[in-house]
Amino acid sequence: MPFTVVRFNLVDPGATPESLSERYRAALAMAAYADGRGVDTIQTEEHHGAANNWLPSPFAFAGAVFGATKRIAVTVSAAIGPLHDPLRLAEEIAVLDLLSGGRLVTVAGIGYRPEEYEERGVDWGRRGKLQDLLLETLLRAWTGEPFTYRGRTVRITPRPFTQPHPLLLVGGSSQAAARRAARLGLPFFPSAHLPGLETYYRERCAEYGTEGWTMMPAKETPLLHLSEDPDGCWARYGEHFLHEARTYASWQSKDIRSAVRSTASTVAELRAEGVYRIVTPDECVALGLESMVLHPLCGGMPVDEAWRSLRLFGEDVLPRLGA
Repeated sequence: MPFTVVRFNLVDPGATPESLSERYRAALAMAAYADGRGVDTIQTEEHHGAANNWLPSPFAFAGAVFGATKRIAVTVSAAIGPLHDPLRLAEEIAVLDLLSGGRLVTVAGIGYRPEEYEERGVDWGRRGKLQDLLLETLLRAWTGEPFTYRGRTVRITPRPFTQPHPLLLVGGSSQAAARRAARLGLPFFPSAHLPGLETYYRERCAEYGTEGWTMMPAKETPLLHLSEDPDGCWARYGEHFLHEARTYASWQSKDIRSAVRSTASTVAELRAEGVYRIVTPDECVALGLESMVLHPLCGGMPVDEAWRSLRLFGEDVLPRLGA
């Protein structure tokens, strides 16, 4: 049985406030549907100031999903750690952990867009130190005991539901991120399939005397859309996938390693790459993937088409996978 994910970043380049509100409410209804069909997690993420309305508030969205669901997890992958106030984030995650009964998974990364730091008045050059401060503060805050933070005594309440603390992973594609995770005894979430980096992380865990584990994307983790007519779907909706692919490409330097990396400049090139795939239910089952990531609202996809994809996944694929 593969691990199943429904991803939402709520991108819509041509949105009005009214249409974006409809998209957000549709995403919540889709999350509730996925919950009832046995999907493992809703995945969401954080970006700021994007012209295409990329979701900037993943924890607010997670709270809404928890209110609409009963069992499904929400994975924030990733939160841009240095852009958050550590004490406030500790409180927000604790409250979400309590509300959901432990269903929140937070992957803390440092991001890869200097303009987001500039907009927030955060020094890009200090992002590593700020990430250290954030992670160390979260772990101390969730004990519920007083501790020293920037020279003053603080205490964060309430304590989270999950003990010893809510699930927190360190994300990234660098040795610095792997070392950070190992030093703090936190699990590591490489941003791509990077076995060598996983080995490096385990070596650092042994060096620091900590225990940890890795949640690493499979070597092949395409973003999926379901259709009974893939050729027609590519023709009608391929530009939505290309929009997201080109947005990612414009943000990523050559040093960034990501499971979602495309060099396509046309829909035909994108289809040939296989990073984004439109497949029939039979083809989806036959892929034999370790994890399946459905991306129903990709790139401003019309809500009706997103529902068609999700229902094919829920009604024609998941039952054959044993969900």
